[in-house]
Amino acid sequence: MRIATFNVESLDMPVEARLPVLRPALERLEADILCLQEVNGQRVPGQKERALTALDVVLSGTRYESYDRVSTQGHGRNGAADVHNLVTLSRHPIVGHAQVLHDWVPPVVLHAVTADPVAAQPMPIRFERPLLHTEIATEAGSLHVVNVHLRAPIASPIPGQKAGPFAWKSVKGWAEGYYHSGLKRIAQAFELRLLVDKLLDADAGARILLTGDFNAEANETPMRLIAGVAEDTGNAALAGRSMVVLDRGIDASRRFSVVHHGRPQMLDHMLASHALLGCYRGVEVHNEALGDEAAGWASQVSAAGSYHAAVVATFDLKARPIGSTRAQEP
Repeated sequence: MRIATFNVESLDMPVEARLPVLRPALERLEADILCLQEVNGQRVPGQKERALTALDVVLSGTRYESYDRVSTQGHGRNGAADVHNLVTLSRHPIVGHAQVLHDWVPPVVLHAVTADPVAAQPMPIRFERPLLHTEIATEAGSLHVVNVHLRAPIASPIPGQKAGPFAWKSVKGWAEGYYHSGLKRIAQAFELRLLVDKLLDADAGARILLTGDFNAEANETPMRLIAGVAEDTGNAALAGRSMVVLDRGIDASRRFSVVHHGRPQMLDHMLASHALLGCYRGVEVHNEALGDEAAGWASQVSAAGSYHAAVVATFDLKARPIGSTRAQEP
């Protein structure tokens, strides 16, 4: 089985100019399960809710057109959000799914100390988008896949402190916005860790894959929270509950999914539970055509494909599961 993740970089209409690049990139993945990030929602005449029309156009005629599909929804409505939806597609049946958004980690409430005018009330620091958890039925049993897109390290808006979309009126205003974004990224990583623990509490041998755009490299705080290795917890008895960063297996010279101001970074990851690690066979990153996102933004050039590389891992799920402790029905 091949499982892939790909941030398709604000996929929206019109999409025709992107098709000659995006469709071959998706076909190259040969994915049985495909996790996408940044799929925008479009308005449909006569309908109240947004739909994923641009994605439908991209997938038309590809292997993914007939796959089972689930996606996140906009705040307070049944349809898609206007921007940055998560979408998971599967050749195997999706038997359950849920979006996780402040289910266990409530918004941090802070006074914006640099707001202009001074804020009268504290403001909740909410996540912009949920996690998307799917349970997929395979011939070898259940597979849990969590599609992830954590907050980017770009400063969040502070009332009265923005001079333009990417310009700030003061350094302190920018600094507070960057602080807020860091809080969002770390807090949602913590919520993802809680989801992993919930799944392992139900079944210590659960096959779990976390995949997507984590907006952090493997040694940064969000990834450490999610991985939960014994060296951090100080308890070897908890090692079986850690998550393994699969893309560490990529050669250092090839291990990057984003280029920013000439600096290669690995921000898109796959993390597997130890039960799934026993089925793991290899990982690759498709970064040969990757452009520099900072140079693109400066030149106002949108990527025809994406400024993120796709990552794909291969598993042999017929490998016999070890250590499952799922409670038996009475």
